[in-house]
Amino acid sequence: MSFDVNAIRAQFPILQQSINGKALVYLDNGATTQKPDAVIDAISHYYRHDNANVHRGAHTLSDRATGLFEQAREDVRGFINAQSTEEIIWTKGTTEGVNLVAFSWGRDNLKRGDRVLVSTMEHHANIVPWQLLAAQTGAELVPIPVDEIGQIDLQAYDDLLDERVKLVSVVHVSNALGTVNPVKAITDKAHAVGARVLIDGAQSVAHWPLDMQALDCDFYVFSAHKMYGPMGIGVLYGKKAILDAMPPFMGGGEMIETVSFAGTTFNRLPFKFEPGTPNVAGVVGLGAAVRFLQSLDRQAVAAHEQAVLDYAVDRAHHYEGLRLIGDSDQRAGVLSFVLDAGHPSDIGMLLDQQGIAVRTGNHCAMPIMERYGVPGTVRASFALYNTREEVDALFNGLDKAKTFLL
Repeated sequence: MSFDVNAIRAQFPILQQSINGKALVYLDNGATTQKPDAVIDAISHYYRHDNANVHRGAHTLSDRATGLFEQAREDVRGFINAQSTEEIIWTKGTTEGVNLVAFSWGRDNLKRGDRVLVSTMEHHANIVPWQLLAAQTGAELVPIPVDEIGQIDLQAYDDLLDERVKLVSVVHVSNALGTVNPVKAITDKAHAVGARVLIDGAQSVAHWPLDMQALDCDFYVFSAHKMYGPMGIGVLYGKKAILDAMPPFMGGGEMIETVSFAGTTFNRLPFKFEPGTPNVAGVVGLGAAVRFLQSLDRQAVAAHEQAVLDYAVDRAHHYEGLRLIGDSDQRAGVLSFVLDAGHPSDIGMLLDQQGIAVRTGNHCAMPIMERYGVPGTVRASFALYNTREEVDALFNGLDKAKTFLL
């Protein structure tokens, strides 16, 4: 098993720069990852050579664009081991994927007295759509408690599961805590009471291989920009039989078969859920990101990322005045903390002056911040190009920040 992090870093042009006179230390990967040359070049090549609208075009450029567009769908299918490309729906990102399920499947299947379970650690994008849906249908949104170290309380989850539960929607990896949830066990328990399961994979998809057939969830959503691809494009995976039964989310071109004023019939999967002109360049970039990841030894990548995270956690445990928010031994990619020395936003600003990019605030996860009694945290989040030396730079940066704050 080998992993040459310097060779990887050389493929990311944005990392080869200074910020405020210091070498950039980019630790905001939970918000968005940087893009390798392979992705940047694929998007540029598409616009320079193949730009056209896809499907039904009677010319060569459209044929080439369509080929790239649908090849990317096959790339994603293989990447997550879905059964069919009909199960791969293009979206704008994770948020749209959750909303699509909420307002297509949810409106069609939920009624007064039904329950949707989400964990207390969810991103707002996996809370608010269900709140809106509950207000419209009379269903109830019920939070699953999280314990002190940032893990879902599985006993409480078991106690909540009954015939009233129609959907369980949980994050695979918490963006605010880094906790890796036992999504296979959560899925199996939900299926045992007849509930559907949606998994928010925004923070997991870049870190290790996914297998939809083994996981057996009903829906899985993620965004390209958190797996080294472009912004504005994402994926909803859904089991074909469930997607077939769902009504369209939006109306327009491409998602139809026939239109007349007497009525409309809808296209087959996956096009039924893809109205309008698609983000073809984004899809091309996503396909390139998938191929970039697939070209690597994913086990070696995961081992490198875990070693960097473990080193950061160990340093945090020994850093005076620092409190980790979420300290599960099952975590990935995220170090979330508060310092006695000052407010997270002040710490983030002082780190930026030293070229260190982190994120501060509630991370669109207010309920879990309330659970821990903090207004927000400093979040350092890691990717395959990060190093132990960058972790050292972070803690050296915290030392310097403290001298300004104390």
